Amino acid sequence: MTDRASPVPSAAALKRAAELRVHRTAFIVMTVILVVAPAVVYPVFMMKVMCFALFACAFNLLIGFGGLLSFGHAMFLGSAGYASAHAAKVWGLTPELAILFGTGCAALLSLGAGLLAIRRQGIYFAMITLALAQMVYFFSLQAPFTGGEDGIQGVPRGKLFGLIGLDNQLVMYAFVLAIFLAGFGLIYRAIHSPFGQVLKAIRENEARAISLGYDTDRYKLLAFVLSGTLAGLAGSTKALVFQLASLTDVHWSMSGEVVLMTLLGGMGTVFGPIVGAAVIITMQNYLAQLGAWVTVVQGVIFVVCVMAFRRGLIGELGHWLKKPL
Repeated sequence: MTDRASPVPSAAALKRAAELRVHRTAFIVMTVILVVAPAVVYPVFMMKVMCFALFACAFNLLIGFGGLLSFGHAMFLGSAGYASAHAAKVWGLTPELAILFGTGCAALLSLGAGLLAIRRQGIYFAMITLALAQMVYFFSLQAPFTGGEDGIQGVPRGKLFGLIGLDNQLVMYAFVLAIFLAGFGLIYRAIHSPFGQVLKAIRENEARAISLGYDTDRYKLLAFVLSGTLAGLAGSTKALVFQLASLTDVHWSMSGEVVLMTLLGGMGTVFGPIVGAAVIITMQNYLAQLGAWVTVVQGVIFVVCVMAFRRGLIGELGHWLKKPL
């Protein structure tokens, strides 16, 4: 009786295993940093970082893995914020129900916007999303329940499940951390699922994906809805964190900021948008004393990063680590 030789793992399998180990290590490090961060950093600042990091990760799912550039992603962030703030303040819903309501509104909005936008490609797709976002902005400005330029202020955080009060900053931080990790985990699972592989194929060569029998419009619509829904989750959470829903989150400049976060961290990477969001929010917070010059400084830093780190901060780091020592 002869022993059968064990199969030799292929190069692709070894590469996937190594990538999985790196991602697990990075996730553990990120989680540990976020858990201990309130001990050294103001909790509200870190909650803002996590909200925008989830927003950037949702946007990266669409552009980085689906190849679809949206110039109107702020409409999902802002509209969900308004919906959850109204539900919590006027209807008296508990925080988890208010967030679910806002996220559901963003999902419905993304479905309607996606059905229109995916009919076109490239710059036409981007312009349609921008036009739709401007319509949502003017609706938010004129609608009576949004408060106009004042927004919805004094949004109560309430009690989680009717039991746990969220007025305590550390309790609220733990709640936001759980939402961020759940949203990030969903995005990671989607990226590494067969659905995510088809998205990458569409990004690289849509005509070839069609020739293989894939309904590319359906996959792009699913990616658009998932991205918009998670952006809405970030907006709903942010409205409760700051107890405010305002026009800032639905303005076109917010769509530009999420593009900047994604490009700075590394488009098409898993952890890049998180780093990009952290860098941008940190600059906005600590450079606020410069007034209007903040945008100028951000522009200079962005140009330098684009010239020096063409793949983004995390993208360049990953590329450098692959090089032989």
